Amino acid sequence: MSKLLRRFLGKVRVYLHVTKASGIARRYFVMNGFDGAMTAFGIVLGSWIAGVSKPEIIILAVFGASLAMGLSGFFGAYMAEKAERGRHLREMEAASDKVDPIHYEAARFVTFYVAFIDGLSPALTSTISLIPFILTSARLMPIWNAYIVSLAFSLVTLFMLGIYLGRVAREDGWFYGVVMLTVGAFAALIIFLIQLFGAA
Repeated sequence: MSKLLRRFLGKVRVYLHVTKASGIARRYFVMNGFDGAMTAFGIVLGSWIAGVSKPEIIILAVFGASLAMGLSGFFGAYMAEKAERGRHLREMEAASDKVDPIHYEAARFVTFYVAFIDGLSPALTSTISLIPFILTSARLMPIWNAYIVSLAFSLVTLFMLGIYLGRVAREDGWFYGVVMLTVGAFAALIIFLIQLFGAA
């Protein structure tokens, strides 16, 4: 690891400590990662029930949804964090004659950092479910196998997000994982019923 990288990582740790933004970034990652995984899960399951046989349709649908969520998350979080950090700095300026420059540097960095996490997490979790369909598009996996593997990937992603959330809360990660899986199963049931009654 180069000195430049070590110096950068050291600054990042300082910025996160000064702004106490680690918890905010974790929450954004879990919340939007959950949204991404659930959106992909819903699109894939609905496509399976509808009998979509072209992987490119599913890839475009999930990619489009993840791109929209990513851009929305990034710019929404950026503007929200920029407003909050700006307000906090003004309050510090009003309470003190001189504010340490590190606070301004940290505010600028954290605004972008949190927005990046917010935008990346749904794109990342939804893209995981696309891997089987990419293989299908490359003629390496049958489409119906891709559906099963993709849905399994989505459920595993939800479970791992639950495990991570449990560790953050310093509670039983397995419990949180099961809760996430239950939500996924409930969503699957709703999608199935909508498709069932819609086709009737």
